Amino acid sequence: MASWERVFTDLATTRGQALLRQAYLLTGDAAEAADLVQEALLRAFGRTTRGLTLESAEAYVRRAILTIHIDGRRRSGRWARVRHLVAVRDSSDGPEGAVVDGTDLRSALATLSPRQRACVVLHYYEDLTVAQVADLLGLTAGAVKRYLSDARVRLEPLLSDTREGLR
Repeated sequence: MASWERVFTDLATTRGQALLRQAYLLTGDAAEAADLVQEALLRAFGRTTRGLTLESAEAYVRRAILTIHIDGRRRSGRWARVRHLVAVRDSSDGPEGAVVDGTDLRSALATLSPRQRACVVLHYYEDLTVAQVADLLGLTAGAVKRYLSDARVRLEPLLSDTREGLR
């Protein structure tokens, strides 16, 4: 067995679920997340690579997941700009519907731009610092802070506790 095959097997068995979780948080869909991880693995191991360690392979695959996701979202940007014009939000009569809608993290993350979503996932889920997120995405720290700030503004009304308005 070649060394890259051992690295691939180790990566898939030990870190595969973590890679899927990251992709799921970016995409919000299990099937799309699995496709994203598979594409990233193909990019990392599609050619015979020498000197690849488990740590460097995981870092490469995580970066590929982010890049593939952002590129895919950029391509479908036209639809993202107009979909709010055709989408109709369900209205509920009782407060329980608003609470369920307010806590649906997956739906809330879907409203973010790809870069905002990547910054939120890396900063809050992967627990990376702003500087680490900036380095990973090739952005300045100020840009990451701006993406995080815009994301918080967008997520706050979707995830806030609506019981305060019921008093």
